[in-house]
Amino acid sequence: MAVTPSTVQANNKLVQYVKEINFEYVRENAFSPYMGDEITSIIRRRHELKKGGEQINIPLVTSLQGPAFSGGALVDNEELIDDYGYRVWIDTARNAVVTNNREVQIDSADVFGAAKPLLSDWGKELQRDEIITALMAIPTQAAPVGIGVGAGNRVTGNLWNVATVGNKDTWMADNTDRILYGNSLAFAGTNLLSLQSVDATTDILKASTLSLLKYKAKTANPRIRPYKTSDGREYFVAFTGTLAFRDLKNDLATVNKDARPREERGQNGAPNNPIFQDGDQIYDGVIVREIPEIDSFNTLWALNAAGAGGVRVNPVFLCGQSAVAMAWAQMARSTERKEDDYGYLKGVGVEMMYGVGKIFKVHPKTGSAMKQWGVVTGFVGNTALP
Repeated sequence: MAVTPSTVQANNKLVQYVKEINFEYVRENAFSPYMGDEITSIIRRRHELKKGGEQINIPLVTSLQGPAFSGGALVDNEELIDDYGYRVWIDTARNAVVTNNREVQIDSADVFGAAKPLLSDWGKELQRDEIITALMAIPTQAAPVGIGVGAGNRVTGNLWNVATVGNKDTWMADNTDRILYGNSLAFAGTNLLSLQSVDATTDILKASTLSLLKYKAKTANPRIRPYKTSDGREYFVAFTGTLAFRDLKNDLATVNKDARPREERGQNGAPNNPIFQDGDQIYDGVIVREIPEIDSFNTLWALNAAGAGGVRVNPVFLCGQSAVAMAWAQMARSTERKEDDYGYLKGVGVEMMYGVGKIFKVHPKTGSAMKQWGVVTGFVGNTALP
């Protein structure tokens, strides 16, 4: 009896095409919960949706510090308001995809239909990466204007990877009240020497590091104001990469086990406890948010072997109010290709115009020192990878 071969010829096999595309895993912008239009926001949005100008001004006003008058003439003894304008450089960001009728006809998946969400994800990733870049930037000069780095760059300031040794030393000297190397309040004279003092044992990110970063923020001059949640509580928020975040979780394991709530239930009935659920860590009034992409910048920033004995150094950004400014001149809008080759080509794109910058302010007493307005920058070492 003739038996049909068990091996079916390739062209005769049943193929079921899945029309949905498996998108590459793209994280929502992890900074988004801390963005807002209010002066109390950590990442402060400012909208100037009109034509004209390449910079947008961010007004800053410090609190009054003068003594109280109980007698005598107050006339001519009034306190001056220390106001300042920090300007953010803006520029266009665009991207697009194009296909043609033939590709649409023969492709089993709706690639062109997926273009708009892909472009949306691209924009979110771009903004996230430029916020990280801004957090590591330093001022180019002690002046309220002209601090953009030029056309084609939406990050205001002197980028860390192009700043000179002298630029970084000046930044360190001007911001000793809001920079922390490892778990010591001491400095080694220069930024380079201070980085080289950071080791991978005593100087990893741990609970005591958060307390030191918070101490810096509360004693800085001008002081850094904490972020306020909707229930009125005050917190500082620290952003760090995956490797330093892992060290912190290990250090907080006992704290999370003994002190964090465990009776509440979250999604799928799992306990709302960081031992079982991934997410932010919290200790001593500091919320720590993991931004995995921070780690990918270490090579660009030459921090992979910057510590003691060539250990990896990772940045930690403890932020309060108005730490970063994101200035919008044009919100993202969808665009379409007009040159369509008699209707054969199809193109869709996205266009936006914005700028982002870590807010700096000239110190009123020196008239030249540029102070990070709402950020304490920490540098911590790394233990070996698991």
